[in-house]
Amino acid sequence: MSPASPLRYDGKLGELIAVKEIETGKFMVVVYKEISREDGFVITAFLTKRIKQIERRTKLWPL
Repeated sequence: MSPASPLRYDGKLGELIAVKEIETGKFMVVVYKEISREDGFVITAFLTKRIKQIERRTKLWPL
C-alpha cells in the first residue's frame, strides 16, 4: 500500500473505517460515521502497526 492510497472498510455497527499507511508498516486508522453525503463525525482515531483484524472486514474502497 502506498502512502497516497487510503482504504475504507465496513464496520460492525454502521461505522466506517479508513486506513492509511503513514510510514512503512505504520498505519493511521480512523473510525467514523457518515450521517449524509456532506455530514459525519469521527468516533476515534489511532496509530497501529497491526491491521490484520481490520483487513478481515469487507473492503468498500478501493475494490
